Amino acid sequence: MVRLEESGFEPWAALAAYTAEHALDDGRAGATAVFVGSMRDFNVGDDVSEMFLEHYPGMTERELGLIVAEAEARWPLLDCLVVHRVGRLLPGEPIVLTAAWSAHRAAAFEACRHLMEALKHRAPFWKRETLADGSSRWVEQNTPG
Repeated sequence: MVRLEESGFEPWAALAAYTAEHALDDGRAGATAVFVGSMRDFNVGDDVSEMFLEHYPGMTERELGLIVAEAEARWPLLDCLVVHRVGRLLPGEPIVLTAAWSAHRAAAFEACRHLMEALKHRAPFWKRETLADGSSRWVEQNTPG
């Protein structure tokens, strides 16, 4: 499942709700791997006071769905979840949650990492940072993992 959030979300509550809604706590999953990314207050040597994530509705969800489908085809997973923020973010706020459920930890870990790395390199998001001095700039590349 893929979900874009225009306002803040609490990743652990989202994870617990999804787990309960999809009965992923019924004993089938021996492993759940989770990644939560948060906005930093710095980037390329500058203090960052806020960020705005833009996306094309429909296109972004479609690409995220393809990334999830790719993980589900590659590893024996029970389910995957991707929740991603769009819009205005402040330092410390969660940007992304990825989770993968599997009977075994190797598949869950590898799939969760794949989700995050594919998301960082392929998902159509555009990031505009506001720096501490009030100027703004587009983020030209992602930082290495």
